[in-house]
Amino acid sequence: MGKILVADDEDDVRFSLERRLRRDGHSVTIAASQAEASQAIEDAPVPFDVVLTDMLMESPNSGVEVLKSALGRDVFTEVVVLTAYGNVGNAVECMKMGAFDYVEKNIPGVDVYELISIKIEQAIDRRRSSLATVRRLENFAKVREFETQNEGG
Repeated sequence: MGKILVADDEDDVRFSLERRLRRDGHSVTIAASQAEASQAIEDAPVPFDVVLTDMLMESPNSGVEVLKSALGRDVFTEVVVLTAYGNVGNAVECMKMGAFDYVEKNIPGVDVYELISIKIEQAIDRRRSSLATVRRLENFAKVREFETQNEGG
């Protein structure tokens, strides 16, 4: 399945997400702060497929900083931002900066963990599709280069 980073300063949320995503078959790394998340992104031998980050950890811009770290490492990493009530404006800003989506943590009557699981699957599908498109473009460029070289000879 996917390689996921979960960054949230709330232990219950972080460990619940880790359990759920592992149960879904994903490889999960957890981080309790923006600093830990940025370090995990930098240190990972292979970029994460999806980063799931809380918007507000040690600073009001923690989610933005994790987003920047993730996209700075690999532009195809998909980022899902978690928000609490009243924080949707910041999440929308993250989407403008390239986040895949955002999820409010406290939606009455909704199994947020199920919703997050669905968002993760959608994000992984988009990443795979984007990477496949890049591979096709690279192959097309190689074919064109080969044809161009052989036309002259």
